[in-house]
Amino acid sequence: MSRLATRFAQLESQQRKALVSYVMAGDPHPEVTVPLLHQMVEAGVDIVELGLPFSDPMADGPVIALAAERALAGGTNTLDALNMVKEFRQKDQETPVVLMGYLNPVEVIGYEKFVEYAHDCGVDGVLLVDLPPEEAQEFDEVLNKYGMNQIFLLAPTSTPERIQFVANQASGFIYYVSLKGVTGAATLDVAEAAARIQQIKAVTTVPVGVGFGISDAASAKTMGAAADAVIVGSAFVKQFASLAPEQAVIATVNKVKELRAALDELV
Repeated sequence: MSRLATRFAQLESQQRKALVSYVMAGDPHPEVTVPLLHQMVEAGVDIVELGLPFSDPMADGPVIALAAERALAGGTNTLDALNMVKEFRQKDQETPVVLMGYLNPVEVIGYEKFVEYAHDCGVDGVLLVDLPPEEAQEFDEVLNKYGMNQIFLLAPTSTPERIQFVANQASGFIYYVSLKGVTGAATLDVAEAAARIQQIKAVTTVPVGVGFGISDAASAKTMGAAADAVIVGSAFVKQFASLAPEQAVIATVNKVKELRAALDELV
């Protein structure tokens, strides 16, 4: 079993929901990332989603776009992010790590070289925002060769046919985007999102995670009632835009504890 499958099975046996945290690799500087990940896991994160900094993050709102700018300005590139996973694995061999990024840097490195090194560093899955499943077969074959999962997105605008297609291709988990727009958007239609999650779960046994717009205990708990995992990014990342790194780490860990407590009320 993969680390992702093992983690979801563990949580299901405990009737608990997965808390997935998004962190931009190298934000605000490289030395912060790995210690932050360890502290977030200790505070209650179940799955780490590590952002690969990219200069044109079209699906991301201003909070994560600025985080990518800070990371790039600090010198972090895609290979540096993979090395952060390698360092993380020196202490933690159990927490799944999924990379989230864009196709261009991966193509520059080459599918085989990227996936082989990601696997060697301890990465469990990859979500490339701008690689739709219709065009992902070649990348998927390389991931399968190394026992890694490819994560795909579904959105409020996805048709039933699209949902079925993605469900057939998916492994690890499906990432349901609960808002029309970019990451960190403010308005969350809880009823619509819950209905769509049920629609997805009706056609697949792959776990469904929900992200975009989840920023506090109330929204995490509401979405956690419908999904298998709650994915939080901007609410963590924005701490580094307004606070010194040491204070931002403390605020982020406290936010993890708040969200973990809310999800555990669902047990």
